[in-house]
Amino acid sequence: MIYCVEDDVNIREIELYTLQSMGFETAGFADGRAFFAALDKQLPELVLLDVMLPDLDGIQILKMLRQRARTKDIPVIMATARGAEFEKIQALDSGADDYLAKPFSMMEMAARVKAVLRRTKKPDDESRITLGGLTIDKLGHQVLLNGQTLDLTLKEYELLLLLCRSRGRAFSREQILDVVWGTNYDGETRTVDVHIKTLRQKLGAMGEIIKTVRGVGYKVEYSD
Repeated sequence: MIYCVEDDVNIREIELYTLQSMGFETAGFADGRAFFAALDKQLPELVLLDVMLPDLDGIQILKMLRQRARTKDIPVIMATARGAEFEKIQALDSGADDYLAKPFSMMEMAARVKAVLRRTKKPDDESRITLGGLTIDKLGHQVLLNGQTLDLTLKEYELLLLLCRSRGRAFSREQILDVVWGTNYDGETRTVDVHIKTLRQKLGAMGEIIKTVRGVGYKVEYSD
């Protein structure tokens, strides 16, 4: 099930038609109130969310989704105004998995939906994350690189786990601080940069999977 939150009925209908032709079940909503009412009944696989809406705006809705345990992991693609760089950065900084700049083609929308669903799909083995020669053993609370145990600090481990389990998603420094260090942490975002640097060093050549996203923060990219 994919939810489309878009107040322009013509855009919403063509989004729904395209997704249905791809084999997805869909539901469309003109505002945040109707969307949240639907969430109480069924959670979707993904949400297409417009920034400009008549009641709550898309950024507000996204933040509410990420703050709730039941909805925090739902993939979200934001629809932003073309050329509105601030909207794109704000969307990614608030936890969007991707964005589409209006006006966009239905082919582009379809490709991005497939890509986000592919990279956010939960692995069959929830206790272990494997990226090539890198394995994060969550039950054993350890990281193996080519079969050898890496000597990571607790924060390095939690930082690597956060980035790898949401592969492809960009996290801001502030989001990383909130998740890894806690919302009460009063230190500087420079702390994140220092830990990223040491992580890359310890990972050696594999450290290249940790990418810097200019103007946002960091993400992990790895192609099987």
